[in-house]
Formats: sequence, C-alpha cells, structure tokens
Amino acid sequence: MPDNFFTLMIIPKRKSAVKKLTLSRSLVRGLFIGSVFAVLLTLYIVYDYASIKRDKIELARLRTQTKEQSQQIKDLSLKVDQFADRMERLQQFDKKIRILANYQTGRDKKLPLGIGGASSENPRLKEMLNSDHEVLIAETQKGISNLNYDADLREKSFNELLSFLREQKSILASTPLIWPVKGWVTSEFGYRESPFSSGTEFHKGLDIATRMGKEVVATADGLIVEASYLSDEGNTVKIDHGRGLASSYSHLSKIAVKQGARVKRGDLIGLVGDSGRSTGSHLHYAVYNNKIPVNPRKYLK
Repeated sequence: MPDNFFTLMIIPKRKSAVKKLTLSRSLVRGLFIGSVFAVLLTLYIVYDYASIKRDKIELARLRTQTKEQSQQIKDLSLKVDQFADRMERLQQFDKKIRILANYQTGRDKKLPLGIGGASSENPRLKEMLNSDHEVLIAETQKGISNLNYDADLREKSFNELLSFLREQKSILASTPLIWPVKGWVTSEFGYRESPFSSGTEFHKGLDIATRMGKEVVATADGLIVEASYLSDEGNTVKIDHGRGLASSYSHLSKIAVKQGARVKRGDLIGLVGDSGRSTGSHLHYAVYNNKIPVNPRKYLK
C-alpha cells in the first residue's frame, strides 16, 4: 500500500471478520487539524463565556459600588452643607461675643470685627443632590475649600478675641476697683476746710474712718513702689498699677509689705492707724492718673 494511506483495523471481541478502514494521509491530517481546531474553539468559547460571566459579576459589583459611592457623595454633600450652616452660626456667635466684650470693656475701645462666612450667593449643596455627579463633586470640593478658608478666619478671629480678653482681664486686674477697707467716708475728694488750720485745702483722696488695726488691702494688682514713713502721711504704701495708674494708702499703724514686692487685688498691705498728720484712726486713700490725683470714687464699685 502506498505510503500516503493509513489502515485502521477494527477487531471485534466476537468471532467475526476484522474490519479494515483505509484513510488517506491528507484526510488524517485534516481530521487532526479539525480536532485541534474544535478543541481550541471549545476552549475559547468556554473562556469567553467565563469572561462574560466574570465581567457581568464585576459589572454588577461596580454598579452596586457606584450606587453606594453616589449615596456617599450625597451624604458628604449634606454634611458639608450642614457644616456650612454651623460655620455661619459660629460666625454670628463670634460677632455676639465681640459686641458683648466691647460693651463690657467700654465703647471707647474699638474691637476688630471678624470677617468671612458662607455667602448667600453660593448654591446650596442639598439643592444639587440630583445633579450630575461631576457637578456635585466639584461643588462639594469647592464647599470644603470654602469651609477650610472660613475655619482659618474663625481661628484667627478667636485668637484675636482671646488676646483682647486677656488684655482686658489684665487691665481690669490692675484697675483700682474695690474699697481698700470697710468704713465710712469722713472727707471726700476735692476742696475742704482744713482740719489743722483756717481756710480751705485741696484733699487728694478719701478719708475712710474705721477702727484701729483693721486690715487694709490693695485695690488692684501692682508693684509696691513705696512702703515707708512720711512726715505728713505717716506710714504709707504706694502701688504702681501700670498704664499711669497708682494708688496710695496713708496713716497706717503698720506696713505689711516691702518695697519692690508685687501684690494682687485683695492682698493685705497694712493696718489702719493714725500715724503722721492725723486727727484719728482712719485711712487716707488716693488714686493717681499720670501722677495727677483723681477722685477714687470714679473707680470704686
């Protein structure tokens, strides 16, 4: 048989004739190639089907994820919108505190007012929830940027306010606002008849009569600049409160502080007496503004 043919012998189990099947080489080659092609086609179809199924699952997952992210974007936009409202209320609160602080510390002192806050011209994010996601995301990013800017302004504003209130606290602490001793005023500030000679004299403070040895306290924070005996004023304590303000406590029976010491409002500085040029137990209390005597009642509460 020529070489370009193949013989396939089929031998059955039973006793029967052997069957021969003769195939040409080209046919065998064709059957082999066809089989390989069929196998590859089957594998491709299976792979393609698996890819389609996998892509379908991935698409479903992405759709779910997109839906969740869309809801998250909307929730974030609502939170940004709500936070913008809170920043606006915080701005109003800032203004109220400043107005109140300015009122309590005197209308003659100007207080720097804060600036900034949400603009009513900007669209509300909650009104854009049904807009295109790209638009919503862009507006949300813009809103966050504006909130960061407003937060910086509020921080700066509150730091200014805190510094101002600390300054006011220091000023109040160093302003002689309380009575140095409890008693009754026997001589007011201003011109009076001299208790030692005929005629009138200018009285530079208040004479507060009370029992001998009663405690005298500093009326404000300050530095003791004098604690000594003076010929007319007797045992005297003088306190420098800063900003040109000073107070003086005279006719003490005892001095309880030393020159150069720092005192706080309410600290003991001496005891009531009648030392120096005095007609009886009392405290001569005086306040000076830039070394000029002023009526202590201007400060007393």
